[in-house]
Amino acid sequence: MNLTRPLISVCAAAALLGASFHALADAKPDDATAMVKKGVAFIKANGKDKGYAEISSKTSQFKKEDLYLVVYGLDGTVFAHGANEKMIGKNLIDLKDIDGKPFVKERVEMAKTKASFWQDYKFTNPESKKVEPKSMYCEKLDETVVCGGIYK
Repeated sequence: MNLTRPLISVCAAAALLGASFHALADAKPDDATAMVKKGVAFIKANGKDKGYAEISSKTSQFKKEDLYLVVYGLDGTVFAHGANEKMIGKNLIDLKDIDGKPFVKERVEMAKTKASFWQDYKFTNPESKKVEPKSMYCEKLDETVVCGGIYK
């Protein structure tokens, strides 16, 4: 009995199934929009201190796989960060992506003129540890911008 064909079929099916589960884990644009809106509502209902602490918590309700929230002041200072709490309190206005795009500066400038927007740049995915294209959905909240992004 030749087991090569059934083994190849099983391996192919497993690979497809694994790819399907990975695709399901990746955040979609609607996920980012919903999470940002939920984060903005949480900050409005609970205040900045509690809101920023929840967004930055390791067990945050605003974190799912590679999707997390960040909050910047309009000067580029990080008030909350769902993936890297070491960024909190730092002014990242001059931070550039791998292509030299000053994405934090661009983000806060956009927030000064738009209530909500999408922004594209490249950033390290905390799940894969690789630099990947990213789209960030942002909403202005008072003198801050609340954002959540998806990797493409």
